[in-house]
Amino acid sequence: AGTPDSVLYDDDDLHWHLTTEDSNTLLVQVLRGKRLLGELLVDPEQISYVQIAPPERPDEHLFELMVENEQERFAAYHFALIHGIDEQDGSFSPGRVH
Repeated sequence: AGTPDSVLYDDDDLHWHLTTEDSNTLLVQVLRGKRLLGELLVDPEQISYVQIAPPERPDEHLFELMVENEQERFAAYHFALIHGIDEQDGSFSPGRVH
């Protein structure tokens, strides 16, 4: 997970915690036990859409959270999953939609 300026890497003994800090901020934290190693604050109001980038390997899934305005378009945040995605039961509850 990361931004153009920083990246949080995973390892076998790390745990990811996804939560909200307040009504306008999403929080991604990486921990070892109870010790916080890094966190990423996501402002969902900035995100125009999410795109899936082409994988470099078969079990990789790269999601880019895109910001788009009159001057530019760029991936403000990215999340990489390096394993399969489990199938869900089909029920889906969408969050923010622009």
